[in-house]
Amino acid sequence: MNSKKTLLILAGGLGSRYKGLKQIDGILDNGSPILEYSIYDALEAGFTKVVIIVNRLIPQSYMERLNTISGEKNFELHWVYQEKESFLPKDYDFSHREKPWGTGHAVLCAKNDVQEPFVMINADDFYGKEAYQLASEEIDLHISEAQFGMAAYPVGSTLSGNGNVARGICTLDAENYLIKVEEQTSIHKKGDSIVYTGNGNDIELTSDALVSMNFFIFHPNVFDALEVYFNDFIQSEPEPSQEFYIPSAVQRIIDEKKAKVLVKASPSQWMGVTYADDKSSIKDFLTSEIKKNRYPEDLWN
Repeated sequence: MNSKKTLLILAGGLGSRYKGLKQIDGILDNGSPILEYSIYDALEAGFTKVVIIVNRLIPQSYMERLNTISGEKNFELHWVYQEKESFLPKDYDFSHREKPWGTGHAVLCAKNDVQEPFVMINADDFYGKEAYQLASEEIDLHISEAQFGMAAYPVGSTLSGNGNVARGICTLDAENYLIKVEEQTSIHKKGDSIVYTGNGNDIELTSDALVSMNFFIFHPNVFDALEVYFNDFIQSEPEPSQEFYIPSAVQRIIDEKKAKVLVKASPSQWMGVTYADDKSSIKDFLTSEIKKNRYPEDLWN
């Protein structure tokens, strides 16, 4: 059994569609954003360390709030800034860069702070208690240099009624190892169907098709691969808005047979806030979870 398990939270996005810093936006009157529910669930599942990747817009007051909580609840907490110059070649000119380098770069920024198996999540996604319990068991039993993991969700439970969503559509082999994860950015409901646009045509998905919601379970050797792949990305002279995504890096790891990725369907309900109008849905959901005694009304007291 691994005595140390880390939760790595990607909270460095700019929230352009949400029109604000959704990663620290409190959902209920207790003021806790979604990432705090993720921390709460991970601690219950046996995780003891939290690393949060942030941008310079995160208020110091929020960081101090979570620092206080970590002291009171006795978990290790690290803050890591996703700086544009991190892991860039010396003298590389990034003055034309419009936005952060993407989720793959965000994970890479944690290299010096994570030396143990870890779960990587998005700050603004609610993954559910059982997903962290599943991940904790996977770390104890299966995660190694040669095998990573992923908790995937049925696409039908991950849509927004307020616009298109981006999801990584998973193709698995007979033993549930990932063959391919294909990012699609235009997934939406169309009548009773779920579709995305490909080559100008609507392509239909079944509601139970598994998609990646960026809940990966990694061995720390993933950082070495990410560093090589990010360097290759930079050498390709990307466009100012082009990003280095974690699903693309995972795909390359699989293709190069560096590691296999075992996919398990999450037993939990996923909830998220892509758009500001999504907030009411997760507010209602968390209120119902509190009524079921799955969370205290004030998360940390």
